[in-house]
Amino acid sequence: MKSRSPSSPSEPLLADTHIRVRHSAIHGNGVFATRKIPLGARIIEYMGKRITEAQAEKRFGLDPDNPHHTFFFSLESGKLIDGGDQGNDARWINHACEPNCEAQEKKGRVYIHALRDISRGEELFYDYGLVIEEKMSKALKAAYACRCGAAECRGTMLAPKEKTSAKKSAKKTTKKKA
Repeated sequence: MKSRSPSSPSEPLLADTHIRVRHSAIHGNGVFATRKIPLGARIIEYMGKRITEAQAEKRFGLDPDNPHHTFFFSLESGKLIDGGDQGNDARWINHACEPNCEAQEKKGRVYIHALRDISRGEELFYDYGLVIEEKMSKALKAAYACRCGAAECRGTMLAPKEKTSAKKSAKKTTKKKA
């Protein structure tokens, strides 16, 4: 495969031929490479219904068994993508503190790109960097516990304090009901 700029709007997505959803040892479902994925490849677009913050507030916490889990992805515009509503396989990509992928927003669309070569059979991960408006507490960190097992695991899917003050272009997000 020829190396292309990840920002190229005509760059093909590899999702149909290079990934598959199956059970993850990390958490629930995960997305796995069925072929080698090269560094910089645009793998899949994060799809779902576009919703407002108010709509996200109403949808948050609907699963009593896992009230902090959502498929929300924040956009620069202030809108969110709800991957749980009209979403695709991208919603199953799990978090890791040492990811092999990253999310990039381009013109209101979110694409998952490979940060390095990814081997066949390897699970795809990106750092959710969840931003919560509440004060960071032990209980809040525990509610968003990380299970990645990386050597440098920060123990939570929440963004480190230095990242929460800097605006990220694309990030998985969650809402806390007041």
